[in-house]
Amino acid sequence: MPITDPTRFVLMHTSHAGNVGAAARAIKVMGFGDLVLVQPRFADMLARDEALAYASGATDVLERARVVDTLAQALDGVTHACATAMTPRDFGAPAQAPRAALPALAAAGQRVAFVFGGERHGMANEDVWRCHSVLSIPTAPDYGSLNLAQAVQLIAYEWRQAVGSFDVVPATPPPQWADAQAVQGTLAHWREALVAVRYLDPAAPKKLLPRLNQLANRLQLTREEVHILRGVARAMQECAAAAGGDRGSKDDTVAGPGLH
Repeated sequence: MPITDPTRFVLMHTSHAGNVGAAARAIKVMGFGDLVLVQPRFADMLARDEALAYASGATDVLERARVVDTLAQALDGVTHACATAMTPRDFGAPAQAPRAALPALAAAGQRVAFVFGGERHGMANEDVWRCHSVLSIPTAPDYGSLNLAQAVQLIAYEWRQAVGSFDVVPATPPPQWADAQAVQGTLAHWREALVAVRYLDPAAPKKLLPRLNQLANRLQLTREEVHILRGVARAMQECAAAAGGDRGSKDDTVAGPGLH
């Protein structure tokens, strides 16, 4: 967590301590840590048991968080404030979806704050008008009610994608593809095994082997998969030998169903 966090999350008139804790957790998992509360319902909101419980390991964010009296104080040092509003306003900046608006904002290098209203009434018009832009999370038309902490999580995620996402998936080495010689060797081994188990009649192979060749090409086998297939072929041969030798060389060899 950087000492100087370029992003601030502002919660106004928050009623539920659990939402504060969950919001702290939401911003921490996205690599942010600057949280400010404006006139929360309880003076000790940051230290309440429910906030600490819902923070779930993000108590350091709560410990650094501040409580202020006004939005102006919360935006001190901020160069671009984004209001969050689920309903359109008849005045002020037009609402934009986060994914559409945030990449350009990230490229501008602003000191950004995301401002969230209280659980019951959201942001007042006067507070929205103080902000430079308005974000609205796209939701289903007939039900757009988002929990406060969920909204914080969504905005934090979209902002992280805009400013530079984490490489959360460990790098994996590139596949070791089997070369053509290895594939052909495997197909030859399978031919022997199929003859041994009396699935393939070597006198009338028809198109079984070309079809297996096409199957192998579609699968784009790796070296490890070639080893597995050859192991299966070897086991088939051993089973055939244990059952009475290489029966594929006898005159009564029969072909398997359908695939030839």
